[in-house]
Amino acid sequence: MLNGIINIYKEKGYTSHDVVAKARRILSERKIGHTGTLDPEAEGVLPICIGKATGVVPYLTDADKCYEAEVILGAYTTTEDATGEVIERFEVATTKEQISEVIKSFEGSYIQTPPMYSAIKVNGVRLYELARQGLVVDRPSREVKIYSCEMIEWLSELRFKIRVCCSKGTYIRTLCTDIGRKLGCGAYMGELLRTQVGTFLVEDSVTLDVLESHREEVQSYLYPFEEIFKDYKVVTVKENGIKLLQNGNKLQFKYLEEVGAWNEGELIRVHTPKGDFIALYKVNKTQKILQVEKMFL
Repeated sequence: MLNGIINIYKEKGYTSHDVVAKARRILSERKIGHTGTLDPEAEGVLPICIGKATGVVPYLTDADKCYEAEVILGAYTTTEDATGEVIERFEVATTKEQISEVIKSFEGSYIQTPPMYSAIKVNGVRLYELARQGLVVDRPSREVKIYSCEMIEWLSELRFKIRVCCSKGTYIRTLCTDIGRKLGCGAYMGELLRTQVGTFLVEDSVTLDVLESHREEVQSYLYPFEEIFKDYKVVTVKENGIKLLQNGNKLQFKYLEEVGAWNEGELIRVHTPKGDFIALYKVNKTQKILQVEKMFL
Protein backbone atom coordinates (compact mmCIF):
# COMPACT_ATOMS: atom_id res chain seq x y z
CA MET A 1 0.00 0.00 0.00
CA LEU A 2 1.27 3.46 -0.92
CA ASN A 3 1.43 6.25 1.65
CA GLY A 4 2.36 9.76 0.60
CA ILE A 5 1.56 12.74 -1.59
CA ILE A 6 1.95 13.11 -5.36
CA ASN A 7 2.11 16.60 -6.81
CA ILE A 8 -0.22 16.25 -9.81
CA TYR A 9 -0.43 18.78 -12.64
CA LYS A 10 -4.15 18.94 -13.40
CA GLU A 11 -4.68 19.60 -17.08
CA LYS A 12 -7.65 21.35 -18.66
CA GLY A 13 -10.76 19.26 -19.15
CA TYR A 14 -10.41 17.27 -15.93
CA THR A 15 -12.39 17.90 -12.77
CA SER A 16 -10.57 17.36 -9.48
CA HIS A 17 -12.68 14.22 -9.00
CA ASP A 18 -11.60 12.98 -12.44
CA VAL A 19 -7.99 13.27 -11.30
CA VAL A 20 -8.67 11.18 -8.21
CA ALA A 21 -10.57 8.54 -10.22
CA LYS A 22 -7.79 8.21 -12.80
CA ALA A 23 -5.10 8.13 -10.10
CA ARG A 24 -6.95 5.30 -8.37
CA ARG A 25 -6.86 3.31 -11.59
CA ILE A 26 -3.22 4.06 -12.36
CA LEU A 27 -1.97 3.32 -8.85
CA SER A 28 -4.45 0.55 -7.99
CA GLU A 29 -5.17 2.37 -4.75
CA ARG A 30 -8.64 3.20 -3.43
CA LYS A 31 -7.72 5.52 -0.58
CA ILE A 32 -6.90 8.75 -2.43
CA GLY A 33 -8.07 12.30 -1.85
CA HIS A 34 -7.37 15.66 -3.50
CA THR A 35 -6.46 18.86 -1.70
CA GLY A 36 -8.59 21.63 -3.13
CA THR A 37 -10.92 21.86 -6.11
CA LEU A 38 -9.77 23.30 -9.43
CA ASP A 39 -12.39 24.12 -12.07
CA PRO A 40 -12.30 21.92 -15.20
CA GLU A 41 -10.86 24.71 -17.38
CA ALA A 42 -8.20 25.61 -14.81
CA GLU A 43 -4.88 23.82 -14.63
CA GLY A 44 -1.91 23.47 -12.35
CA VAL A 45 -0.96 22.10 -8.96
CA LEU A 46 -3.36 19.58 -7.39
CA PRO A 47 -1.59 17.42 -4.79
CA ILE A 48 -3.26 14.06 -4.17
CA CYS A 49 -2.92 12.21 -0.87
CA ILE A 50 -2.65 8.43 -0.83
CA GLY A 51 -3.16 5.91 1.97
CA LYS A 52 -2.27 7.26 5.42
CA ALA A 53 -1.56 10.62 3.79
CA THR A 54 -5.31 11.22 3.28
CA GLY A 55 -5.22 12.38 6.88
CA VAL A 56 -3.35 15.51 5.82
CA VAL A 57 -5.95 16.58 3.23
CA PRO A 58 -7.51 19.22 5.53
CA TYR A 59 -4.09 20.72 6.26
CA LEU A 60 -3.23 21.05 2.57
CA THR A 61 -6.70 22.33 1.71
CA ASP A 62 -6.11 25.10 4.26
CA ALA A 63 -2.66 25.93 2.85
CA ASP A 64 -1.91 29.22 1.11
CA LYS A 65 -1.97 29.11 -2.68
CA CYS A 66 -0.55 31.02 -5.66
CA TYR A 67 -2.08 31.53 -9.12
CA GLU A 68 -1.48 33.15 -12.47
CA ALA A 69 -4.72 34.42 -14.00
CA GLU A 70 -5.73 36.16 -17.20
CA VAL A 71 -8.01 39.17 -16.65
CA ILE A 72 -10.28 40.23 -19.52
CA LEU A 73 -11.72 43.75 -19.30
CA GLY A 74 -14.97 45.10 -20.68
CA ALA A 75 -17.67 42.71 -19.46
CA TYR A 76 -19.16 40.65 -16.65
CA THR A 77 -20.18 37.02 -17.11
CA THR A 78 -22.57 34.72 -15.28
CA THR A 79 -19.73 32.57 -13.95
CA GLU A 80 -17.16 35.37 -13.53
CA ASP A 81 -14.94 33.55 -16.04
CA ALA A 82 -14.77 32.86 -19.78
CA THR A 83 -17.04 29.80 -19.56
CA GLY A 84 -20.09 31.91 -18.71
CA GLU A 85 -22.44 34.08 -20.73
CA VAL A 86 -21.78 37.80 -20.99
CA ILE A 87 -24.39 39.69 -18.98
CA GLU A 88 -23.10 43.27 -19.35
CA ARG A 89 -20.55 45.04 -21.54
CA PHE A 90 -18.61 48.27 -20.97
CA GLU A 91 -16.35 50.65 -22.82
CA VAL A 92 -12.77 50.38 -21.57
CA ALA A 93 -10.88 53.63 -21.11
CA THR A 94 -8.18 52.97 -18.54
CA THR A 95 -4.41 53.05 -18.57
CA LYS A 96 -1.90 50.36 -17.71
CA GLU A 97 -0.77 52.49 -14.75
CA GLN A 98 -4.32 52.77 -13.41
CA ILE A 99 -4.80 49.02 -13.76
CA SER A 100 -1.55 48.27 -11.91
CA GLU A 101 -2.58 50.59 -9.08
CA VAL A 102 -5.97 48.91 -8.71
CA ILE A 103 -4.42 45.43 -8.78
CA LYS A 104 -2.02 46.32 -5.95
CA SER A 105 -4.88 47.83 -3.92
CA PHE A 106 -6.27 44.35 -3.30
CA GLU A 107 -3.25 43.29 -1.25
CA GLY A 108 -4.08 42.70 2.40
CA SER A 109 -7.39 41.69 3.95
CA TYR A 110 -10.22 41.71 1.44
CA ILE A 111 -13.96 41.08 1.88
CA GLN A 112 -15.07 38.80 -0.93
CA THR A 113 -18.54 37.57 -1.91
CA PRO A 114 -18.30 34.05 -3.41
CA PRO A 115 -19.69 33.59 -6.95
CA MET A 116 -23.02 31.89 -7.59
CA TYR A 117 -21.16 29.21 -9.56
CA SER A 118 -19.33 27.77 -6.55
CA ALA A 119 -19.62 24.73 -4.30
CA ILE A 120 -20.48 26.72 -1.19
CA LYS A 121 -23.74 25.65 0.44
CA VAL A 122 -26.54 28.05 1.36
CA ASN A 123 -29.37 26.46 3.35
CA GLY A 124 -27.96 23.04 2.49
CA VAL A 125 -27.90 23.60 -1.28
CA ARG A 126 -24.74 24.21 -3.32
CA LEU A 127 -24.73 27.59 -5.02
CA TYR A 128 -23.97 26.20 -8.48
CA GLU A 129 -27.12 24.07 -8.29
CA LEU A 130 -29.18 27.21 -7.70
CA ALA A 131 -27.28 29.10 -10.41
CA ARG A 132 -28.10 26.38 -12.96
CA GLN A 133 -31.76 27.02 -12.19
CA GLY A 134 -31.25 30.69 -12.99
CA LEU A 135 -31.50 31.71 -9.33
CA VAL A 136 -29.39 34.31 -7.55
CA VAL A 137 -29.37 34.31 -3.74
CA ASP A 138 -27.61 36.30 -1.06
CA ARG A 139 -24.23 34.81 -0.22
CA PRO A 140 -22.34 35.48 3.00
CA SER A 141 -19.25 37.58 2.33
CA ARG A 142 -16.01 36.53 4.00
CA GLU A 143 -12.57 37.89 4.64
CA VAL A 144 -9.69 36.49 2.64
CA LYS A 145 -6.09 37.60 2.51
CA ILE A 146 -4.17 38.59 -0.60
CA TYR A 147 -0.46 38.39 0.24
CA SER A 148 0.65 39.67 -3.14
CA CYS A 149 -1.11 40.70 -6.34
CA GLU A 150 0.74 42.07 -9.34
CA MET A 151 0.56 42.36 -13.09
CA ILE A 152 3.03 40.00 -14.75
CA GLU A 153 2.13 40.34 -18.43
CA TRP A 154 0.40 43.00 -20.54
CA LEU A 155 -1.36 41.23 -23.41
CA SER A 156 -3.48 44.03 -24.92
CA GLU A 157 -5.62 46.98 -23.88
CA LEU A 158 -8.27 44.47 -22.78
CA ARG A 159 -6.18 41.60 -21.45
CA PHE A 160 -3.39 41.14 -18.92
CA LYS A 161 -2.12 38.51 -16.50
CA ILE A 162 -1.76 38.76 -12.75
CA ARG A 163 0.08 36.67 -10.17
CA VAL A 164 -1.76 36.21 -6.88
CA CYS A 165 -0.70 34.56 -3.62
CA CYS A 166 -3.59 34.25 -1.20
CA SER A 167 -5.21 32.48 1.71
CA LYS A 168 -7.54 29.50 1.44
CA GLY A 169 -11.04 30.14 0.17
CA THR A 170 -10.08 32.94 -2.22
CA TYR A 171 -11.95 32.88 -5.53
CA ILE A 172 -9.65 34.20 -8.25
CA ARG A 173 -12.64 34.56 -10.59
CA THR A 174 -14.23 36.92 -8.11
CA LEU A 175 -10.98 38.82 -7.62
CA CYS A 176 -10.80 39.42 -11.40
CA THR A 177 -14.41 40.60 -11.43
CA ASP A 178 -13.78 42.91 -8.47
CA ILE A 179 -10.75 44.38 -10.24
CA GLY A 180 -13.04 45.23 -13.16
CA ARG A 181 -15.64 46.65 -10.80
CA LYS A 182 -13.07 48.91 -9.15
CA LEU A 183 -11.82 50.03 -12.57
CA GLY A 184 -15.40 50.77 -13.60
CA CYS A 185 -15.19 48.79 -16.82
CA GLY A 186 -16.11 45.24 -15.81
CA ALA A 187 -13.85 42.18 -16.00
CA TYR A 188 -13.86 38.42 -15.87
CA MET A 189 -11.24 35.69 -15.65
CA GLY A 190 -9.77 33.96 -18.69
CA GLU A 191 -7.14 31.26 -18.20
CA LEU A 192 -6.11 30.16 -14.71
CA LEU A 193 -2.96 28.35 -13.60
CA ARG A 194 -2.40 27.33 -9.99
CA THR A 195 1.33 27.51 -9.41
CA GLN A 196 1.61 26.57 -5.75
CA VAL A 197 -0.22 24.81 -2.91
CA GLY A 198 1.67 25.11 0.35
CA THR A 199 5.18 23.86 -0.44
CA PHE A 200 4.14 22.11 -3.67
CA LEU A 201 5.26 23.97 -6.80
CA VAL A 202 4.06 23.70 -10.40
CA GLU A 203 7.60 23.10 -11.70
CA ASP A 204 7.78 19.92 -9.60
CA SER A 205 4.37 18.56 -10.63
CA VAL A 206 3.65 15.58 -12.87
CA THR A 207 0.77 14.94 -15.26
CA LEU A 208 -1.44 11.86 -15.01
CA ASP A 209 -0.14 10.64 -18.38
CA VAL A 210 3.45 10.77 -17.15
CA LEU A 211 2.45 9.04 -13.93
CA GLU A 212 0.75 6.28 -15.91
CA SER A 213 3.71 5.75 -18.22
CA HIS A 214 6.07 5.58 -15.22
CA ARG A 215 3.88 3.69 -12.78
CA GLU A 216 6.75 1.31 -11.94
CA GLU A 217 8.65 4.35 -10.67
CA VAL A 218 5.80 5.80 -8.64
CA GLN A 219 7.88 5.91 -5.46
CA SER A 220 10.05 8.57 -7.07
CA TYR A 221 6.99 10.86 -7.29
CA LEU A 222 5.84 10.17 -3.74
CA TYR A 223 6.46 12.79 -1.03
CA PRO A 224 6.40 11.63 2.63
CA PHE A 225 3.32 13.21 4.18
CA GLU A 226 5.27 14.17 7.30
CA GLU A 227 6.91 16.84 5.10
CA ILE A 228 3.70 18.87 5.44
CA PHE A 229 4.59 19.33 9.11
CA LYS A 230 8.34 19.79 8.73
CA ASP A 231 8.25 23.08 10.64
CA TYR A 232 6.62 21.42 13.66
CA LYS A 233 8.76 20.25 16.57
CA VAL A 234 9.29 16.52 17.16
CA VAL A 235 9.12 14.46 20.32
CA THR A 236 9.76 10.71 20.79
CA VAL A 237 7.77 8.52 23.16
CA LYS A 238 9.51 6.06 25.45
CA GLU A 239 8.98 2.32 25.03
CA ASN A 240 6.35 2.28 27.79
CA GLY A 241 4.32 4.94 25.96
CA ILE A 242 4.07 3.24 22.56
CA LYS A 243 0.69 1.56 23.19
CA LEU A 244 -0.76 4.80 24.54
CA LEU A 245 0.44 6.57 21.39
CA GLN A 246 -0.89 3.92 19.01
CA ASN A 247 -4.30 4.04 20.72
CA GLY A 248 -4.48 7.83 20.51
CA ASN A 249 -4.44 8.23 24.29
CA LYS A 250 -3.24 11.28 26.17
CA LEU A 251 0.50 11.22 26.77
CA GLN A 252 1.76 12.39 30.14
CA PHE A 253 5.12 14.12 29.91
CA LYS A 254 6.72 11.22 31.82
CA TYR A 255 6.19 9.03 28.72
CA LEU A 256 8.27 11.35 26.54
CA GLU A 257 11.99 11.16 25.94
CA GLU A 258 12.31 14.89 26.39
CA VAL A 259 10.00 17.79 27.24
CA GLY A 260 10.71 20.79 25.07
CA ALA A 261 10.16 24.52 25.49
CA TRP A 262 6.68 24.25 24.00
CA ASN A 263 3.88 26.77 23.90
CA GLU A 264 0.39 26.07 25.20
CA GLY A 265 -1.71 24.58 22.37
CA GLU A 266 1.30 24.03 20.10
CA LEU A 267 1.10 21.06 17.74
CA ILE A 268 3.94 18.53 18.02
CA ARG A 269 4.95 15.63 15.78
CA VAL A 270 5.14 12.42 17.83
CA HIS A 271 7.50 9.60 16.82
CA THR A 272 8.01 6.07 18.05
CA PRO A 273 11.48 5.09 19.32
CA LYS A 274 12.12 3.73 15.79
CA GLY A 275 11.47 7.16 14.31
CA ASP A 276 8.03 6.43 12.80
CA PHE A 277 5.68 9.41 12.60
CA ILE A 278 2.40 8.38 14.21
CA ALA A 279 0.43 11.47 15.12
CA LEU A 280 0.13 15.16 15.80
CA TYR A 281 -0.45 16.02 19.44
CA LYS A 282 -1.40 19.30 21.11
CA VAL A 283 0.49 20.60 24.13
CA ASN A 284 -1.39 21.04 27.42
CA LYS A 285 1.19 22.56 29.74
CA THR A 286 -1.26 23.01 32.61
CA GLN A 287 -1.94 19.28 32.88
CA LYS A 288 1.54 18.32 31.63
CA ILE A 289 0.15 16.15 28.87
CA LEU A 290 -0.04 15.92 25.09
CA GLN A 291 -3.54 15.47 23.65
CA VAL A 292 -4.11 13.80 20.30
CA GLU A 293 -4.89 16.12 17.40
CA LYS A 294 -4.60 13.75 14.41
CA MET A 295 -3.60 10.10 14.06
CA PHE A 296 -1.85 8.76 10.95
CA LEU A 297 -2.13 4.99 11.28
